[in-house]
Amino acid sequence: MRGKRKLGGWLFLALAILAQAATALVEPALARQALAAFLTMLGEVAPVLALVLVLMYLTERFLTPERTRAWLGHDSGLRGWLLAVLAGVISTGPVYTWYALLADLRRKGMRTALVAVVLYARAIKLPLLPLLAHYFGLTYMVVLSLFIAAFSIVNGLAMERLVRQPAAE
Repeated sequence: MRGKRKLGGWLFLALAILAQAATALVEPALARQALAAFLTMLGEVAPVLALVLVLMYLTERFLTPERTRAWLGHDSGLRGWLLAVLAGVISTGPVYTWYALLADLRRKGMRTALVAVVLYARAIKLPLLPLLAHYFGLTYMVVLSLFIAAFSIVNGLAMERLVRQPAAE
């Protein structure tokens, strides 16, 4: 399965390059515009990807599967839930940049529910809370944030019932 997935990624990359090359032959101006848009997007995503790669390195280096299971596994208790909500709230950048890190932590023993909690709790954006309070009021901001945090846990529990936990390393 893993070999097929890697091959699929390379095939997709090859098809994307071929499509860009074909576009360059037929419509060079459009190809330049597409390349410029890609480079702009790459420039925006690269810093977050670099941060995620550093975090992945640090987790690989210092976060053993035993420690991951203790902090974020099935027996992590309230601490695991709070860490997952906090991680979701403070995480920044595009969500897809965090998928690799969360998948790595999940392989090391992070609960499936807590992965879902991190992804769901990302809806709470710390830099935007003052703006939310300004437009909707402090009570609305607090209640909405608490609801998002609470429902991230409900969502995590639902995901854990629906999705099988992979075997930890």
